[in-house]
Amino acid sequence: MQFTALPTATVSALQSGATDAYNMPCERSISDGAGNPCRHCLCNIPEGAPMLILAHRPFDGHHAYAETGPIFLCASDCTRGGGGAMPEILTTSPDYLLKGYCAQDRIVYGTGKIVPSADIPAYVEAVFTDPSVAYIHVRSARNNCYQLRIDRG
Repeated sequence: MQFTALPTATVSALQSGATDAYNMPCERSISDGAGNPCRHCLCNIPEGAPMLILAHRPFDGHHAYAETGPIFLCASDCTRGGGGAMPEILTTSPDYLLKGYCAQDRIVYGTGKIVPSADIPAYVEAVFTDPSVAYIHVRSARNNCYQLRIDRG
C-alpha cells in the first residue's frame, strides 16, 4: 500500500494564495500543536507554526460522492509525505474511517469502516482484495475530515 498526500503543486498554489474548493481564500491560523495534521507532509503541524484551514474536495469535479470538508496545511513549504510506512498523522487518533472507492470515484459499499490505527494495514490489505476498489480514503472517525488517500503499492 502507498499512503498518498496531496500533490505538491496543489498545496504550493494554496500556500501562495489560491482559493479552496469553495473558491474562498484559505484561513490563516496558528497551530495549537494538537490535532492539526498537514495533508501534504502528513505530519502534525507544530505548536505555534502558521497553518492554513480550507475546504478540500479530494475528487475531480462535482458528483454525489464528492465530499468536501475542512483540512489543515502547513502555511509554508513542507516536504510531501507518503510512501509505504504509516504516516505520523495516522498515529494520533485511536481510529479512523476508511472507505474504498472504484475507478469512477464511487464508494464501494461494504468497505466503509471505522478501523483502529494499529489495524489499518491489515484492513487496507483486505479491502484491496476486491478488484473493484481503486483506492481508499482515510477520514477522521470523529469529524469525517479527509486525511489522505491509500493507493495499491
